[in-house]
Formats: sequence, C-alpha cells, structure tokens
Amino acid sequence: MPEFDPAEPIPAHTYAELAMELHDADGVEETVETVLQFALQAVNCTHAGLALAVRGQRAEPGLVTDPLVEQMHQFQIDAGDGPLLKSLVEQVTIRIPNAPAETRWPEWAAKAEALGIGSVLDIPLAVSAQTIGVLSLYSTEIDAFASDDEAVAHILGRHASIAVAAARHEETMAKAVDARKLVGQAMGILMMKYDVDGDRAFAILKRYSQDTNTKLRDVAQHVVNHRGLPT
Repeated sequence: MPEFDPAEPIPAHTYAELAMELHDADGVEETVETVLQFALQAVNCTHAGLALAVRGQRAEPGLVTDPLVEQMHQFQIDAGDGPLLKSLVEQVTIRIPNAPAETRWPEWAAKAEALGIGSVLDIPLAVSAQTIGVLSLYSTEIDAFASDDEAVAHILGRHASIAVAAARHEETMAKAVDARKLVGQAMGILMMKYDVDGDRAFAILKRYSQDTNTKLRDVAQHVVNHRGLPT
C-alpha cells in the first residue's frame, strides 16, 4: 500500500499504484481490503467498510475496518432504511456532516451517536449501471469530510467498482467451472452404477434436482460423496 501525507494532494502515481494492487488482488475479499486500507490513508476517516450488493438492490455486510461499521451496516439492513441503502438503491452519494443530528433517519442517528460516529460518507459503487455496493467512510469527528475528501472517495469508488466487479466475476466463473466438473463426476458414477449413457445420467440428475427442489450442484455433490443418489 503506498504511503503519503493526507494533508497534501495525492499524486497521480499513487492512484496508479492502487490500480495495480487492485489488479493483483486475489479475490473479492483481498480487493475490498486494499480499498479500505487506502481509504483510511487517503480520506479523513477513522473507520471504513464496504457493503456488497446482492440480488439487485439488497445489501450484505462486507469487510470493515472496525466492528462499529459492521454494526451500522447491519442496523440499516435489518431496518430496511438508512443512508447506506439510499446510496445503494438510488446510486447517490450521501454525505452527513453531523450524524447524531441527522433528521432523515432518527433511529439511525441515535445508533450513530451511541457508537460515537460524527460524520458519514457513503459512496455508491456501480459499473455500467449495475450496482456493486457502497463504500462507507466514518469519522468520530463532526463535519470531518470536506469536498476534497469526497472527491478522493469518488475516485477510489471508481477504482473499487471496476476491481470488485472483476473479482466477483472471476469467482463466479471459477465456481461455475467447479460445478461443471462436479456434475461430470456425478454423471460418470451414475453411468457406471446404472449402466446408462451420458445423456441419461444427466437427465437423472436434472430430474432429481427438479423433483426435490435441490440445486443440481448439491445433488451432484451427494452422488460424488455417497456414490449414489439421495434416498
């Protein structure tokens, strides 16, 4: 992670180094961790977290630099409301200079005050109109985030959006490849056990999956583990 003086303008090569680190990150978790550590240095925040979008406009807690961020994220997810969800759904930046005094989300404001949070900056992450998640920056100080902080956070958000989307795609593709291999192994077992061809073996797996409302991968895993279909 490049180091620099937060009081000075961030040189362009620092973002280039960040981009390289994100490119070299191994998976979503490492990618997010790189983003959060950079945010702690580049922006006037004391805590940071990244909530990931799942199934469209729903959020799930991702990595955080402090348990209080996870508490704030989970509080909003459970309540179904808050600046994090507004940023996620509407893809808008939410900057709250005085969290305890925020009137739009009074219960959230009370939670923020109880945890000692003074300021919040939520940056939506998106690629080609597809929501990726929200980068949340927290400070214990009131009015901690200036316009320069928001500008840096937006640049970081753009880097993070591309990197996280790419990492998630790679993980999805890897899981798909693993699933195909697993189904192939299960088909081979059924072909030998029941003396059927490949098409018939796959039809058996698929039919069982549909009849029992079980994922095809899970059926295949059972066949591989137990050398036969579930009873």
